[in-house]
Amino acid sequence: MIKINNKVLDVSQIQPVIQSAKSLEILHLLAGYPNVYEYASLGELEFEIQLRLRVIEAAISLENSHAEFSTLEESLSNKQYWHLSKNGTFTLLPRVPPHVAIVDIFLNGRLYAFECGTAIVVTFLKAILDLIGPRDFDYLFKDLFLYDWHPPKNMALLVHKGRDYLPGDNLYFKNPDHDEDTPEWQGENAILLGQNQFYGHGIGITNSQGIIDELNGNRKPNASISAFLTQHIISLDSSYYRPFQTNIPRVTPVHSPSSLSDLIVSEIGQTLYLS
Repeated sequence: MIKINNKVLDVSQIQPVIQSAKSLEILHLLAGYPNVYEYASLGELEFEIQLRLRVIEAAISLENSHAEFSTLEESLSNKQYWHLSKNGTFTLLPRVPPHVAIVDIFLNGRLYAFECGTAIVVTFLKAILDLIGPRDFDYLFKDLFLYDWHPPKNMALLVHKGRDYLPGDNLYFKNPDHDEDTPEWQGENAILLGQNQFYGHGIGITNSQGIIDELNGNRKPNASISAFLTQHIISLDSSYYRPFQTNIPRVTPVHSPSSLSDLIVSEIGQTLYLS
């Protein structure tokens, strides 16, 4: 259900301003779920959809970059932009603009290797960059670092539990019978691209069963419990970034610097905590 300025709106009242099939898919899902999605204005709704579209684009671009999957200890980075510690933390080198270092991951992916938690953070960062532009991105993420599922300062996330999955969400597939000798297979963070298509770093773009099959292929001997899609949902908080929206919509991603682990969720009652 969609509410704008405290008024429930039908999709037919909003659809004329939506210009792409993927945007319509998101709009129909927002309207069809029993959850109430509230916005102060139509502009706020449009911004949320645009941010989700950028997440989808960034996920596909990261897959096409050929950045590799690795454990934290075996991570790789471009030393021109990042200091890489032994525990897998990427720290921005002095005087490197944050947007340049993020774009480099997509341009020179073969120089990089990281686990799936870092991949989701990188995807979210690229989506924010493409929507608000390099200047504001560099302001927000001047102290940028990358480490597993540890969001950097000013990465505003919404975390909840449910089945109201939307394109642009990060979802989590759990593998309860994973081999203890390969903890990297205990689960998979994946971006929902829409139409039951997901991007999972190290697995690629596939449907939910494809991710489950991959996880099931990496279980302990005599395993009996299948991997499954959980109800843990993480998305970017569009309301946090809307004040940085540029006057002219950014229709293409930032491709060039010159133009410019695993999910850990603690559950207490009905509240989820990300760490």
